[in-house]
Amino acid sequence: MRNEITLNHGSGGRQMHELIEKNIKKVLGENTTSDDSAVVEINGRVAFTTDSYVVDPLFFPGGNIGALAVSGTVNDLLTCGAYPKFLSLALIIEDGFSINQLDEIIKTIAIFAKDAGIRIVTGDTKVVERGKGDGIFINTAGVGSVPEGRNISSSLVKPGDIIMVTGDMGTHEMAMFKARENPPFELNIVSDVAPLNIQTLDLLRRTSDIHCIKDPTRGGLASALHEISTNSSCSIEIDESSVPVHPQVAGACALLGFDPLYMANEGKFIITGEAAIEEHVKNVFPDAVTIGKVTSGSDVYLKTEGGGIRRLGMLETMQLPRIC
Repeated sequence: MRNEITLNHGSGGRQMHELIEKNIKKVLGENTTSDDSAVVEINGRVAFTTDSYVVDPLFFPGGNIGALAVSGTVNDLLTCGAYPKFLSLALIIEDGFSINQLDEIIKTIAIFAKDAGIRIVTGDTKVVERGKGDGIFINTAGVGSVPEGRNISSSLVKPGDIIMVTGDMGTHEMAMFKARENPPFELNIVSDVAPLNIQTLDLLRRTSDIHCIKDPTRGGLASALHEISTNSSCSIEIDESSVPVHPQVAGACALLGFDPLYMANEGKFIITGEAAIEEHVKNVFPDAVTIGKVTSGSDVYLKTEGGGIRRLGMLETMQLPRIC
């Protein structure tokens, strides 16, 4: 085994999770959460999250690194039922980076933050030597408020829950592939990157039966379902024919050998809860579908279109590096 970090440790799959559990959380202790945001008590319940964005390319169909930075942080706060309030913005910029590109990224950040109803209140800027920053890296931290009595976590899923997704899987990663590779076939796909605050907060006003909200980013749907299964000590069964995938994404995956179940998304949620949530979720997210259910056990299974059942593992090796 190589005693060094590889790109697979950042893929969102098995190797990344093993690195976090064995080399980071084991040392830091039990205070670190397994969810995308932590809920802490500071004169009330406060959600706190942080993320770093190192995407390549910086601009892609449907957005840029600035859109990712705001949307990803806002959506992480939403996964614990928080009202997004404040955002920090830290920039690591490489010597020689285009001022015009920086202006476009900052304008995008301002627009997305306004749409998400979140205020950028602090930040930092560093410049590194040419060749040591890959253009620009962005780090954000987000803070939100969580109402008393609202408990949403990947550790609260239970047998009998239904599993829903709010739209097509894999469009963000396929948009990144289009931007990076310029494939010689038709691919009119744009990233789904978006903050989901309006829909999600509307949903949480309609029902208190939501147990988990999870964004299937790096590692895709399959890896996110594994996180839920592990954190809740339950099994998940999904139906392959029910998982929504855009026809162009499905066709490109067939040509390229990609699997849409492991492809990143930046504007979609996995939502679990009691069966009664289905109508509410569909009213708020018109493209939402139910793809499976939660059972007793401790793994993730896929009912194939051919009628078989197979275990659905976590992502082992990345399909595309640096996608979010």
